[in-house]
Amino acid sequence: MTATENITEQDLVRHCIAGQVAAQRALYTRYVGAMFHTVLRLVGNRQDAEDLTQEVFVKVFQRLDSFRGESTLGAWIKRIAVNAALNYLRTADRLRMVTYEGQQPESNETVDEESWAHDIRRIHETIKTLPDGCRTVFCLHLLEGYRHQDVAQMLGITESTSKTQYMRAKRLVREVLGQLSG
Repeated sequence: MTATENITEQDLVRHCIAGQVAAQRALYTRYVGAMFHTVLRLVGNRQDAEDLTQEVFVKVFQRLDSFRGESTLGAWIKRIAVNAALNYLRTADRLRMVTYEGQQPESNETVDEESWAHDIRRIHETIKTLPDGCRTVFCLHLLEGYRHQDVAQMLGITESTSKTQYMRAKRLVREVLGQLSG
């Protein structure tokens, strides 16, 4: 056990800012896996996710002195990761939302989302095949826990568009998984 394993977030941040390599390594090790998977779910490509995750941690260490402790360190880093992924998708012009005239999200549509947990690998592979807009909304809302209002604000779309993209993504995932098991 190293001295940095049981260190508090505040002390870890302080040591990182002071340039202590062991603390910087501990911070990176503690959060890199979760941030990689967050970015991967959003961009859908392993190589891009690896590159973006490295960029995220460069930003984290550059901006660590601005961390105020108003949220957990993990939440603060996750926000940087999500923003990096969204900026990448915007820059690559891959963040397009398909609009459906007059179509509203089906509020009575219920899916036992917990029952999907039986085959996470297959679900993640299916999510990667979704159109970028649907995948981004789906991941931000369902997997990252953002409300549709927050997703809409982050992506510069309406809340209704966020809900519609989410419902479309759920329908597409259900269709693909149904075809695979049927």
